[in-house]
Amino acid sequence: MKSTQIVPAALLAEHLASLRREGKRIVFTNGCFDLLHPGHLYTLAQAKALGEVLVVAINSDASVKRLKGERRPILNQEERAVMLSALAVVDYVTIFAEDTPLEVIRLLLPDVLVKGGDWGADAVVGRDVVEAYGGQVVLIPYQSGFSTTDIIERIVTIYTKH
Repeated sequence: MKSTQIVPAALLAEHLASLRREGKRIVFTNGCFDLLHPGHLYTLAQAKALGEVLVVAINSDASVKRLKGERRPILNQEERAVMLSALAVVDYVTIFAEDTPLEVIRLLLPDVLVKGGDWGADAVVGRDVVEAYGGQVVLIPYQSGFSTTDIIERIVTIYTKH
């Protein structure tokens, strides 16, 4: 049985410190993950390949609303966390309330910070923090054709055709 856990960031920081002392490489990525799609799965699989432990931090519902608008998220934070935790490549999921993961990154101190290639290297939040202590930032090539917004638009189009 898979042992992925949904853990508050403060508790997770203690656990990751222990794993790091055992020589485990901690990989971190974040996002809204409102509707899981193949682009997400590709990025998560590539991220996991960069270390032994993959942590996924997701935006809280309030944070998603601020970033994406009042109609989002489609799935609430608990639903999104449960879906991510069911994936074999994900070891830990945590939820953050801020608009960016900067505070979570400062707390968890990942060895590798991963973002999708749709982000420019200079735009990656936490890059300076991670690189300051010797960690690295990796951009995973963007998988075009997949986005939650595109999926929502496809659903609306299909169900509004007469």
